[in-house]
Amino acid sequence: MASQSSKIEEIIDTTQGDLSESDSDVDNTPNLVDPGSSKKKKKKKKSKAARALAAIRAKSEIPQELVDHVLDKVKADGSSDGEEVNAETVRQALEQMKIMDVAKGKAGLGGHNKKDMGAHKFWATQPVPQLGEGPPIDDGYIEPSKPREEVRQDPYPLPKDFEWATLDINDPNQNKEVYDLLSLNYVEDDVAAFRFQYSSEFLQWALKPPGYYKEWHVGVRVSSNKKLVAFISGVPITLRVRNKVFTAAEINYLCIHKKLRSKRLAPVLIKEVTRQVHLQGMFQAIYTAGVVIPTPIATCRYFHRALNVPKLLEVGFTYVPRNSTAARMIRMNKVPDTPTLNIRPMEEKDVVQVADLFTRYMRRFDMVPVMSLDDVRHQLLSGQGTGSVGDGGEGRRVGQVTWTYVSENPHTHKITDFFSIYYLPSTIINSPKHGTLEAGYLYYYATDVAFEPGADDDGRLKARLQTLIGDALVVANQAKLDVFNALTLMDNVPILKDLKFGPGDGYLNFYLYNWRTAKLAGIADEGNVKAGKGVGVVML
Repeated sequence: MASQSSKIEEIIDTTQGDLSESDSDVDNTPNLVDPGSSKKKKKKKKSKAARALAAIRAKSEIPQELVDHVLDKVKADGSSDGEEVNAETVRQALEQMKIMDVAKGKAGLGGHNKKDMGAHKFWATQPVPQLGEGPPIDDGYIEPSKPREEVRQDPYPLPKDFEWATLDINDPNQNKEVYDLLSLNYVEDDVAAFRFQYSSEFLQWALKPPGYYKEWHVGVRVSSNKKLVAFISGVPITLRVRNKVFTAAEINYLCIHKKLRSKRLAPVLIKEVTRQVHLQGMFQAIYTAGVVIPTPIATCRYFHRALNVPKLLEVGFTYVPRNSTAARMIRMNKVPDTPTLNIRPMEEKDVVQVADLFTRYMRRFDMVPVMSLDDVRHQLLSGQGTGSVGDGGEGRRVGQVTWTYVSENPHTHKITDFFSIYYLPSTIINSPKHGTLEAGYLYYYATDVAFEPGADDDGRLKARLQTLIGDALVVANQAKLDVFNALTLMDNVPILKDLKFGPGDGYLNFYLYNWRTAKLAGIADEGNVKAGKGVGVVML
């Protein structure tokens, strides 16, 4: 999964999140410009491009502003002398990458679930920022809220032979139906080697936060045999986007049985869950996708930290780099046996202090969840499983989904730091030796070092976070996880390389429904906001 990218590839990646205008969910990662081409060969290509320039410009749909943006980034980064790379060669590189296929949704950045959304103009009918719109004058809704009586009261019609269902996640049988559907049909990587594997405990945790609505767990069944063949979910969330706070729905787990992808169920599912959200008086939503649809407010990249190197090599998750060996990889990725900080598992008595620390720390980012005490208790404590550590396997409780640890000052008993991990394994589809990839994901964290004057500028905050998240790696390793994943959000970007995370092939685009805001800093800086610090929402 780990990939190496040239400078121009990385620059181009940061532009793609602004371009989509279709809702196609096709997953074809574009071919990138060969970073190993010789200078002589490049000059020859440039000559050909010059001879065909008029034809290229006549046929090209690539906006001039995109060409100018990439060119400015190349020159600003000093990755070219300015003679080799100009507007003409940038345009040709974008053409070679089929960048407009990405823009139109025909190809995704690490996208998944091919053709779920079809090639129609669904998103053009929705209250979302459209292609070509400039940054908003002010943040705010696109369409005003409606009184309940003006919201559609009847479900949207389904194709013949299908019917709507509300899934009760508390019912073990219905919980298993959702688990089976997701486990066999949900997100896969680009080469169909890995697929997310959601446990019953994970679904209980993810789909039942405080104040959840069971009506937002929307399914489609076959009328004749009641088999569950499609699902989408929403849960309530309070968001702060820059300086405005509003309630919204967090939409997730859109999944359609692979044999029914041609039935055009995805738009109907989205409209139906939207209707259910509107009936509760909410008119905004947040959601993510690996593909580009109108219009991302931020794009983050996945990074991976290898823990069980031999297994990751065996299943094809990673590879041995040139001029290295498996033994050297194992040695380089070895994790300490014990944490550096004096950490312990979070307890009920810590909820108030952790909530206060979390709230103050998250003020540093542009888009964040606003959590009550009940929210903090649920998100960080409720998934810790039952019994004692070891009952569910080495380093684990039975049914454990989250690990949350705190660091407490022994003299004042003040909570100074915390970190959390959530566990989401993947099925290994074609491995004769291994069935499951044990994966942990960096969730929320905070440290009071962030509040010390100058700590962000003089390196104290980075050093503390490196130690804190380094301890999270120790906990993950003790739980026998194979890999630890993180996105380029919050304060992750400065510490990932030093903690030996490698860039992956996956990208995650963040979207807001019925809300306009200027682009947020995810994979790259936006204005004077550093990469990552625009996004403080970790989507499950």
